[in-house]
Amino acid sequence: MKRLLCALALVCLPALATAQAPAPSADRLTLDLYWDYETVADPQISPDGSQIIYTRQWFDKMNDRRESSLWVMNADGTRNRFLVRGSNARWSPSGDRIVYTAQGEPRGTQVFVRYMDAEGATSQVTRVEQSPSAPAWSPDGAQIAFSMQVVERNTWSVPMPRAPEGAKWTEAPRIVERLNYRQDREGFNDDRYRHIFVVPASGGTPRQLTNGQWNHNGVEWTPDGRSILFTSMRVADPDHQWRETDIYAVAVASGEIRQLTRRSGPDSNPAVSPDGTRVAYTGYDMTKDTWVDQKIYVMNIDGSNPRLVSGDWDRSPQNMQWKADGSGLYFTAQSEGSQNLYFLDVPASGAGRVQPVTTGTHMLTVGSMTRAGRVAAVRTSFHEPPDVFTFDVAAPQAMRQLTEVNADILAGKTLGAAQEVWYTAPDGMKVQGWYITPPGFDPSKRYPMQLHIHGGPHSMYGVGFNFGWQEQAANGYVILYTNPRGSTGYGSAFGNAIMRAYPSKDYDDLMAGVDHLLTKGFVDERNMFVTGCSGGGVLTAWIVGKTDRFAAASANCPVVDWYSFVGTTDGPTWYRNFETLPWEDPSEHLRRSPLTYVGNVKTPTMLMTGVLDLRTPMPQTEQFYSALALLKVPTAMIRFNDEWHGTTTNPSNFIRTQLYLRHWFEKHSRPATTTTTAGRQ
Repeated sequence: MKRLLCALALVCLPALATAQAPAPSADRLTLDLYWDYETVADPQISPDGSQIIYTRQWFDKMNDRRESSLWVMNADGTRNRFLVRGSNARWSPSGDRIVYTAQGEPRGTQVFVRYMDAEGATSQVTRVEQSPSAPAWSPDGAQIAFSMQVVERNTWSVPMPRAPEGAKWTEAPRIVERLNYRQDREGFNDDRYRHIFVVPASGGTPRQLTNGQWNHNGVEWTPDGRSILFTSMRVADPDHQWRETDIYAVAVASGEIRQLTRRSGPDSNPAVSPDGTRVAYTGYDMTKDTWVDQKIYVMNIDGSNPRLVSGDWDRSPQNMQWKADGSGLYFTAQSEGSQNLYFLDVPASGAGRVQPVTTGTHMLTVGSMTRAGRVAAVRTSFHEPPDVFTFDVAAPQAMRQLTEVNADILAGKTLGAAQEVWYTAPDGMKVQGWYITPPGFDPSKRYPMQLHIHGGPHSMYGVGFNFGWQEQAANGYVILYTNPRGSTGYGSAFGNAIMRAYPSKDYDDLMAGVDHLLTKGFVDERNMFVTGCSGGGVLTAWIVGKTDRFAAASANCPVVDWYSFVGTTDGPTWYRNFETLPWEDPSEHLRRSPLTYVGNVKTPTMLMTGVLDLRTPMPQTEQFYSALALLKVPTAMIRFNDEWHGTTTNPSNFIRTQLYLRHWFEKHSRPATTTTTAGRQ
């Protein structure tokens, strides 16, 4: 791509004071509070609507890890109390028991059942070698289905000589023959396949229902308890199938498997209607577009008569659940930075109409819903960390908060104010973003600014509470975050607008956002900083090769060289994001690689990546670091221990990430000036 050069423009402005980071005070959010920060998730309301069980997550300070416990309370929030260590709780159909997962014997995660009477008897239901997940009750409460990986070691029968007695030979090598052979946060998984099992709810030996060298995901019982629906791609050479999944049904008694969907494209997330006659699912027709919002389809239980029911509604549904009378579907969806609950009526023929059930500037995640329409959900907004809420679908405006798990650490703290902005990119595209101002903000002063860029690139910054951003704002920074094109929550066309153009189109949107914020007059243009991880790391590395307007940058877990990346990341799908394969014509890979423009970089640029990262492997970071160091550009490479993709999984590493960012930005902050430089565009 021909690089466009713009003349430097000097604009004289009145001298304004540059705000300094405030001294620590009792009313500011501080990093030490992060150790006591808690989150809630997955609220499950009992069948009779009287109780709610939810997962409460906290940090084990001594062992530097996240822990989960199950808490229970009355549906009005009273008698909120600890129940048991574990997560993934689900009520039995009769409400007399819960199934959940927790650490057990012989090791690792196991399935447990607890009676919800006064005695509270608890049984460990499984004793398996791998970790079971997604436990689901059969409709009669007699069995529990779950999915679990099964190991099928790849070995070759080669005639190795016998080792002498007592010899200590090197362990045999790993033999890899699959295209898709490893996964971030898992490591090598070429010898493991996910299968579906059932086990008696009273305990016993799990029985494997699926078989073969395929992965089987999701567990959806039919109301008669005779079958379980799941998603897979049970074809020859599945690793070479791109965006191809289908829905299958396995007979619980015999293990017979039937394929229900057959169209070209991904079909998944089956939800069986209450009467057992229909199946709702999500998917779309096969396309080469980099982003397509999922559609909702309905078919008969035998797979016949599949039809689109969501019409031209252009957002991706999540967590679909049928209304008790079978007249339609409830689901959540993201749209323009928020997430709410929606309802789609499902007529006998044709498409239905999607209508919002809840509205508001928040992120609402529905955990469960009773047949009567009582909902247990988690809600978060700019100044509200996630908490459990409840409401009735007939009166969603009467939403009631049941927990305040962070009220203790936020008491008396002044948070930064958040403000929404819409602005116009150079080609006329409308882009949404937000900025957070420091506590005690004075619009007559100028503040250093941090631009944060999300990853994906197909994902969405939302309006939920962000501890990291609030903590940076408490230290005197304005925080800018936007959803440039390619982001989800704005429809398929907006998401796909970066096809064959990532990251250049995103760059235009991000710089337009910076320019828009500068017009407000409170950002110190000499002290603007930029950072992001994954897709945000790609864009940060791209930005410093295109402009000098930022005082410093931190490209975290980036991709800098698409040519080498597509064959070393965890999976082959990134080959599909380019017009040709790299050995046929590498020009597009090189044109879109930040490393191609590293000779332009003058901005001090730090890189932070986990040493275990398989998504954007460490050599990507090393290439950019070596080039910057060779060119004598100020740089630093921070190699995070015990981290896969990202740098914030372990609480101590989250704290380090915050501190390293601030250290690097403060180290390279510039003196205040009365002129500004537009820089290369």
